[in-house]
Amino acid sequence: MERETIIALDFASGKEALNFLDIFQDEEEKPFVKIGMELFYAEGPEIVREIKRRGHKIFLDLKLHDIPNTVGKTMKVLSDLDVDIVNLHAAGGRRMMEEALKGLQREDGSRPLLIAVTQLTSTSPEMLHEQLLIPASIEETIVSYAKNARQSGLDGVVCSPLESGMVKEACGEDFLTVTPGVRFADSSKDDQVRITTPAKARELGSDFIVVGRPITQSNDPVSAYKYCQSEFKG
Repeated sequence: MERETIIALDFASGKEALNFLDIFQDEEEKPFVKIGMELFYAEGPEIVREIKRRGHKIFLDLKLHDIPNTVGKTMKVLSDLDVDIVNLHAAGGRRMMEEALKGLQREDGSRPLLIAVTQLTSTSPEMLHEQLLIPASIEETIVSYAKNARQSGLDGVVCSPLESGMVKEACGEDFLTVTPGVRFADSSKDDQVRITTPAKARELGSDFIVVGRPITQSNDPVSAYKYCQSEFKG
């Protein structure tokens, strides 16, 4: 699978998101975009349909985490939106992930890619041990969650680029790693803890990188996106 940069549409309204995407109207290839909780909860399913109508591939980033039956039924609703990637929290366990996969299957046999969040890129070792009471290291925890996701039939995981290599080693090269926590060398870290650059993410084995503010808050988002794509693809 070809590496791609996914732009995080972390906007508070559909108007802001669509105005941003208007900047890319003259581009031959529409960027892959991520719709997260803020935008989805503000605008509902219609913003997904509108962005899909505009020709963008969509990663719907809602991080489901509930009982298996609820997650399975919800995934059927999300699959009907014709998105390309959806996700859930690996912490929900194997049965939840298996039910999610069943829910995603469409009548024609197709389905979106399903990936599992291992640990958020804002999670530090201190938080893992002192607040979540997980005694293992971040790396061990992420690899264990990734193995559960692979065993459940999922396509990949969300992890920081720093863990991509170990996930690939444990789960195989065909197991996708979708990695937020990517910043340009001169960008602010913001609220992320485990971060790296697009070029380093490529070296570490990321299949997709998710980039928000370095592109969306740039003075020239199209150039920032193209620079990111070039650096990531190598």
